Amino acid sequence: MEIKELEKVQEGSIFGTLTQLGHEQVVWCYDQATGLKAIIAIHNTVLGPALGGTRMWHYASEQEALTDVLRLSRGMTFKAAISGINLGGGKAVIMGNAKTMKTEAFLRRFGKFVNSLNGKYITAEDVNMKTVDMEYISMETKHVTGLPESMGGGGDPSPVTAYGVYLGMKAAVKKAYGSDSLANKTIGVQGVGQVGMHLVEHLVKENARVFITDISEDRVKEVAAKYGVSTVGQDKIYDLDMDIYAPCALGASINDETISRLKCRVIAGAANNQLQDEVKHGYMLVDRSITYAPDFLINAGGLMNVYHEHLGNYNRKRVLEQAETIYTTCLNTLSFAEQEKLSPQEAAIQLAEKRIQDIGRLRMSR
Repeated sequence: MEIKELEKVQEGSIFGTLTQLGHEQVVWCYDQATGLKAIIAIHNTVLGPALGGTRMWHYASEQEALTDVLRLSRGMTFKAAISGINLGGGKAVIMGNAKTMKTEAFLRRFGKFVNSLNGKYITAEDVNMKTVDMEYISMETKHVTGLPESMGGGGDPSPVTAYGVYLGMKAAVKKAYGSDSLANKTIGVQGVGQVGMHLVEHLVKENARVFITDISEDRVKEVAAKYGVSTVGQDKIYDLDMDIYAPCALGASINDETISRLKCRVIAGAANNQLQDEVKHGYMLVDRSITYAPDFLINAGGLMNVYHEHLGNYNRKRVLEQAETIYTTCLNTLSFAEQEKLSPQEAAIQLAEKRIQDIGRLRMSR
């Protein structure tokens, strides 16, 4: 559904939105004592319990927070399904300033909300939430992943996410150029947080020419100095003469205004919901002969990491082996899109939905 249509439905009826997007449950969490305001969205649990990170952001409005959590939770459903993971899709957002509001009581109260869902939703870290925050949440619920290795968890999932994005990028480059080598390719990385930084490391090791940008000037300076890469202004990145654009910050950076400015042949990054309108902008990229690696497919490494933690007996080598399947899955999806004359985004969604339907029918027949 187009974003404008989504906004219209939301204005008229929240239940209408949930029906359109296929959500099973949305829980509003409020605690006056700690100031906690959060939303947990469970999109689909056909394949298993809904697992998805908790994002803390200073949203402009409750409507913006709701839109974000609905889109993110739906993306988690597709991410698990296309990756062959037996999990459903869910997500949580916390409204507020992560620098000033997070306290032990605040996080533990959120943990109690997660626990009240009795395992239907399992949380993990996301934007502005770290491993130490998961420790506090785990004091109130066992339905949490992303715990430190010292507690038997998988630790920070961002290196695995970055590795998967790197492999997905190579697959998209192979589709576009005939070879998956990134050597001498000019790559613009938008956002150098934990995932973006680890991605830059992979790209530099393969002798790519890397340009980075981020809302944090200090972060840009730090990463540029560490890896010897070039920098570019936040808005200037869209005009960069590059081979690959790698959006690794917040979503919707691929839109009416930016697509006309992009000079790349490949888009492959870690950000969720990169297409502002997944139908319209997905086909605009096709029309411009830009190969798009579906975000929820190539950024699934982090989910694989916490999935193995959820299963118990976490083993990083096993996780990395599963992350390596992203390369083949991305290549196969891009070939399917070309064969069926679909945008890569729609092709990936169709493949994800088929697995959900097939497993759903299998379970119904028992």
